[in-house]
Amino acid sequence: MDFLTATPELLIVVAALAAGLIGGLGVARRRKGEDTDAPPRPRTKRDTLELPIEDDPEPGAADGAVLDEAPPTVPDTPESLVEAPTLTPRERFRQRLSRTRNVLGASVADLFGRGVTDEAWDGLEEALITADVGVTATMEIVEDLKRRSREEGATTPEAVVEMLKQELRAALGSADRSLGRATDEGPTVWLVTGVNGTGKTTTIGKLAAIEQREGRSLVLAAADTFRAAAADQLGIWAQRTGAHLVRKDEGADPASVAFESYTAAAERDADLLIVDTAGRLHNKRELMDELGKVKRVLEKQAGPLEETLLVLDATTGQNGISQARAFLEAVEVTGIALTKLDGSSKGGIVVAVQRELGLPVKLVGLGEEIDDLAPFDPDLFVDGLFAQL
Repeated sequence: MDFLTATPELLIVVAALAAGLIGGLGVARRRKGEDTDAPPRPRTKRDTLELPIEDDPEPGAADGAVLDEAPPTVPDTPESLVEAPTLTPRERFRQRLSRTRNVLGASVADLFGRGVTDEAWDGLEEALITADVGVTATMEIVEDLKRRSREEGATTPEAVVEMLKQELRAALGSADRSLGRATDEGPTVWLVTGVNGTGKTTTIGKLAAIEQREGRSLVLAAADTFRAAAADQLGIWAQRTGAHLVRKDEGADPASVAFESYTAAAERDADLLIVDTAGRLHNKRELMDELGKVKRVLEKQAGPLEETLLVLDATTGQNGISQARAFLEAVEVTGIALTKLDGSSKGGIVVAVQRELGLPVKLVGLGEEIDDLAPFDPDLFVDGLFAQL
């Protein structure tokens, strides 16, 4: 058939086929990934959630995705709770003891910069008392320094500072500051007590985190049944550390919580049981009697406890000594955990506690991070007081 003689109807059909062919080629070219001027379709929430995940990013991190699911639960046995410490122990003590250092260390350098005089000795005595070393300990230390300075001919600030460091180390002694561990079968038991507001439950949580990081299995006992918030706080630490938590309703018998917690620790073959107790006012006899009952229940199951730690707040100064004496009447305390040392200018309380009570300071709180709960080291402590002097 001659194209020129074709009917109009046939020409219309041919034109439609040609247009369809051209349009199909355009679609095919776009499907091959060639750039087009058309704007991309906005990505919807469904598109975002269904995209393949690469390199295992954190949930919600990709392209601002919004996830509707509930927060993930904490695994029963976390791989690791905390990153490795970024400060060495010496750096941590030097950094966090600045307030006491400003009261004591800097004062000594300034006082004796004008010579070893009676006025300088009086100023040192005042600085030590202000730092809460205690009156008795201060008088003994200053008298020893006067005698030594005469015998050794100390005439410079550097010589006096060095002698003072030696006196403070001697005052802190060489007590065993390690935390007790069970030597036979059964879990190690640490009973932790103290008045409200000292940071007792937080100290337990940090202890649990450190122990978990070292590979030990734990049970935490919420024997502070007077405040539901205390058990809730301990429960958060239990989740973070993978520890098993034993708790009862508010107002329950704390001794029964202690009993059940040891049973749970033994059944689970746990390495460590840490028992939190109510924040007791040291002048409330009935609360102190109850603390003794908790300890007796635990000792009936476990034998002598490896540790009974008393948590004191360093910012309370000499009032902490009065608290400690009252607790000693109720239970046999084995060591002190001294919190908030970084926020206090009264770091000399370490010396006072040991000299007046005969109790070793085993742990100190030097900040908010987990690794800021540190084993107490007298050498690092004294070095931190006089750093850069």
